[in-house]
Amino acid sequence: MTLNMNKAISSKPRKTATPAKIGFISLGCPKATVDSERILTQLRAEGYLISPSYHEADLVVVNTCGFIDAAVEESLTTISEALHENGKVIVTGCLGAKQDGQFVLQHHPQVLAVTGPNELERVMDNIHQHLPPEHDPFLDLVPAGGIKLTPRHYAYLKIAEGCNQSCSFCIIPSMRGKLVSRPIGSILDEAHQLVEAGVRELLIVSQDTAAYGVDTKYRTDFWQGKPLKTRIFELAKHLGELPAWIRLHYVYPYPHVDTLVELMAEQIVVPYLDVPLQHASPTVLKAMRRPADSENMLRRIEQWRTTCPEITLRSTFIVGFPNETEQDFQQLLDFIKIAQLDRVGAFAYSAVEGATANQLPALVSETEKQTRLQEFMRVQAEISAAKLKQKIGQHCIVLIDEINEDGIFARSTADAPEIDGNVIIPTQEDWGLQIGDFVEVEITDASDHDLYAELILEDE
Repeated sequence: MTLNMNKAISSKPRKTATPAKIGFISLGCPKATVDSERILTQLRAEGYLISPSYHEADLVVVNTCGFIDAAVEESLTTISEALHENGKVIVTGCLGAKQDGQFVLQHHPQVLAVTGPNELERVMDNIHQHLPPEHDPFLDLVPAGGIKLTPRHYAYLKIAEGCNQSCSFCIIPSMRGKLVSRPIGSILDEAHQLVEAGVRELLIVSQDTAAYGVDTKYRTDFWQGKPLKTRIFELAKHLGELPAWIRLHYVYPYPHVDTLVELMAEQIVVPYLDVPLQHASPTVLKAMRRPADSENMLRRIEQWRTTCPEITLRSTFIVGFPNETEQDFQQLLDFIKIAQLDRVGAFAYSAVEGATANQLPALVSETEKQTRLQEFMRVQAEISAAKLKQKIGQHCIVLIDEINEDGIFARSTADAPEIDGNVIIPTQEDWGLQIGDFVEVEITDASDHDLYAELILEDE
């Protein structure tokens, strides 16, 4: 959750002599973060100020998440807090799409307006209705690259909306619609602007990143006078020409993903592949409506590592799916032991209202879900710790995220921000280094999740 406000008392009446102030709360995934950044950028471009507190805000926008029950509850609680502390609230995001906005209105009828995800124009129209803009071109300054909720040295770059998959546990297509790919020229223009503004890492996101361009039948577009196919390979290759790390997230394991691994081997994009596999049992995968050939997946993982030995593989799994038997769960454990994935996230299955998986019989008890989840994470923790220890003595390039009294906190190409570990340089000196710098280090130690390192100075 990104929270851009502090609790305070109700808002004061607006003074007409000053620009209107908007409070903004952003919840959910990186795709929602990108939506929030676009709204914030448009707000600043139109002269609105962004308030750090409920007290100073003339109106509050809450960008919600609505994927699982916990996210729905968090969103409803946040809306309630904003209404109590400020009183004027506009809701947008995935929860806003639920029942065409009626779900939010049933719980909080006091909100001023409700919109769904990726609806910048409707959000701005609602804000205009309640707080008309007072544009001043001498005061309305937007930073190069737009308003960002991430640190200035990395940014999420969303390349498509929606999804064509029909996974039985997911309702994202009903919230965000079918796949709609952005024009490749528009993406490359935005990427160049971000890098020129100081971004050193671009995290490429969508609901199904490898499907980019499927909806357009990979039509030819033009960028800087050059014809380019609207396809993930061409996009990744041209993004890789920028002086920044290019990291791919949410990559469904289509056959053409093998060509992306070739780009990683050529150091065009960072050797990091985020492939949500969800399970390994053919029975469970079939019930999930996911690719159900785990043996083929193991062969592909071996092939990827042959093509690019430096590759870091990340995946997510669901434990305790409705029809998951003890045998199914054991197949999952066997899979991760063989696959030896570098980074893994796991979740106990949570029923999502509207998902077809809710109709499946033989539900796994909550107690059993947690028992299986703990066992899964225990096995994976051993794998992860062993793989990190293998890196001791290696040299690598890292990107500095933070410098404080405890040392320098950085990440290698194997570490995505906020979800993976850190490379920690425990020193009281910063040697003039800044956040966003690339430096070379030698790995000296490892814990279960993080690496420790020493700087390799140029004069050594």
